[in-house]
Amino acid sequence: MQTHSRGYGQSGSSRNGRSASSRPGKRPGAYSSHARPAQSGNFRAHRSEHTGGRGGYGRKPALPTFNPSRFINTNPKSQTETPEEAYVPTHTFGTFGVDIRIVQAITSMGIETPSPIQDKIIPEILAGHDVVGIAETGTGKTAAFLIPLIDKTLREPHRQTLILAPTRELAAQIDQEFRRITRGMGLFSVICVGGVNINPQIHALARVNHFVIGTPGRVLDLLKRGNFAPKRVTTVVLDEADRMLDMGFIHDMRAILGATPASRETLFFSATMPEEAKRMVSDFLKHPVTISVKKKDTADGIEQDVIAYHPDTKFETLLELLGKKEYSRVIIFGAMKHSVEKLAKQLGTYGIKAESIHGNKSHGQRTRALDAFKRGHSTVLVATDVAARGIHVDDVSHVINYDLPSTFEDYVHRIGRTGRSSKRGKALTFVPATHVTKTIHDKR
Repeated sequence: MQTHSRGYGQSGSSRNGRSASSRPGKRPGAYSSHARPAQSGNFRAHRSEHTGGRGGYGRKPALPTFNPSRFINTNPKSQTETPEEAYVPTHTFGTFGVDIRIVQAITSMGIETPSPIQDKIIPEILAGHDVVGIAETGTGKTAAFLIPLIDKTLREPHRQTLILAPTRELAAQIDQEFRRITRGMGLFSVICVGGVNINPQIHALARVNHFVIGTPGRVLDLLKRGNFAPKRVTTVVLDEADRMLDMGFIHDMRAILGATPASRETLFFSATMPEEAKRMVSDFLKHPVTISVKKKDTADGIEQDVIAYHPDTKFETLLELLGKKEYSRVIIFGAMKHSVEKLAKQLGTYGIKAESIHGNKSHGQRTRALDAFKRGHSTVLVATDVAARGIHVDDVSHVINYDLPSTFEDYVHRIGRTGRSSKRGKALTFVPATHVTKTIHDKR
């Protein structure tokens, strides 16, 4: 549905865990409750105290204010699934009218037909409209803005695009996709992110760069130093804007946008639209076209469920799940940096190859952990919400919310790591058994 609301200094073209029966500890008799598909508002968007018990590493068990009750279906047999028709795009990559080299590059990447967000947004960007794209991760939105912007740059080489992303990892992912599409086309990019030496980025910015891809803090730093000239920018892309706002980049984002020409084109991508995001759109976009890809278009492949646990056996419940063969590539979300690190190490003592990413790790450590997960050297990745913003990995079989997310928006971002590219996945949320029992009783 669409509504008209009118770097690194680079530039360049069998489970490993033991079976459940062999592990020590009392088995909790964990069970799951079949879940209804998520709708915005299934969870109360309040801050929560995360669950404790042994799984919470020393924190006293506390019932979060984050309410998962709507994920508990007291009569699963009453649910019927009505298959929905697959999305039929109105375009092919060949009929968008973009450079044939782009079409060939996309085809060589194994992408045959446009996704819903690509089908709807590419023509609007080619037409020069400001755009608000409301879509989750895994929908193909990176290619949705790269394809038309690359085409416009091939036609007008003086153009420069600035892409802002919330994390170093996501900036690197965007740059990788840019390079895959533009190989041999004579277009250049530079990554400008924090956590690494700024000098190579300064040197790279002195050369011709058609695409500048970075995080708000580092880009603003380079702007203030005079190494990045915002007046040359013809298009600004804000990718995962809601997460940048969550991370406190609001003032940096506004400063950067305010320094770019008023004539620029602005593309605003977000999975959710909190009030601050709406204010930014109102302040910086000109008669934008809003393209909203509904959840049924993007998350049909994600089965959502809850796992009831007892505080003393939360970790054992997790081990029991990970011992199952179908848990082939799993992302586990924890509440805090130290608990994420501890959980990954504890899983390792049970023979499960697990990596962790969180804010206390250096860029190099996070890159190595993510690479090991992508290559299959580890089968489990334990992450915090912020660090996970750069995770774009296909074939993730399960997302496990070991600790409850703080808001519904965080939940949406978490589960979007599975069921990507029209594949199926499963999202499981750990909930105290006492709360599940109470919820079922209340519903009766």
